[in-house]
Amino acid sequence: MDDNHLGDFLSGRRAGLRPEDVGMASYGARRVAGLRREEVAVLTGVSADYYTRLEQGRERSPSAQVLDALSRALHLDEDARAHLYRLAGAAPDHQAATRTAEQVSPALRQLMDGYPNTPALVLGAALDILATNALADALYSPFKPADNLARMAFADPAGRDFYTDWDRAAQATVANLRQTAGYDPDHPRLREVVRTLTEQSADFARLWDAHSVRGKTRDAKRLLHPDVGPLTLTYQAFDVRDAPGQQLVIYHAEPGSPSAQALDLLGSLHATRRQAGPGRRR
Repeated sequence: MDDNHLGDFLSGRRAGLRPEDVGMASYGARRVAGLRREEVAVLTGVSADYYTRLEQGRERSPSAQVLDALSRALHLDEDARAHLYRLAGAAPDHQAATRTAEQVSPALRQLMDGYPNTPALVLGAALDILATNALADALYSPFKPADNLARMAFADPAGRDFYTDWDRAAQATVANLRQTAGYDPDHPRLREVVRTLTEQSADFARLWDAHSVRGKTRDAKRLLHPDVGPLTLTYQAFDVRDAPGQQLVIYHAEPGSPSAQALDLLGSLHATRRQAGPGRRR
């Protein structure tokens, strides 16, 4: 990760758009993926020289008007637009995530344990799993260890079997990390995770270079657990107000569904095994 975060983001998003995506005609052989710099400049209403300086890192403080125009030109959604503003140093101060010790408060652990019938976990800024309740331990038991969602998806052999829609899960995972990079590009743990996975996984490197941005909010997951079979779960993510950068993630199965029954069975199996095994992560 170099320090031209704004330029890298613009270049990556430009590469993901074709002229027809933005209503432009394409002329001649194209030597680069996606739009040319000159085309983005036209769409944004700035000179080609100015836009080139933005990508090269020679101009790092575009105005709010230019950022708005870039957002429209590059078809950025709400998460990506906010990410662009943060990279340009234009985001409100309260949006910046603070680096905190990766420790989960006793009160939050108690809250998680109050959900015995649904998996709950706390994630750090770089998607490290900081704490789990018993059913989350059971859910992620195929991974050895269940330590970081990005590593588990890209570097653990269990990942491609566990995530039924692996491509979708992989894209969302990298987009979550990109959002963290917008808040704190120099976060040491984030840099470590990105460096390691870029070296280990060509898929991760490709998705990281695409510069997609997405925050965890609410989504569906299709999983395949070796103990109980297919699971269709919905998760909700909540910011932990007293620990910026941490998120509480709670999974839910439709009541009475096969997935709910499978979760109940998974919890029972895990409880039986725990009686003779080591305690869960604390």
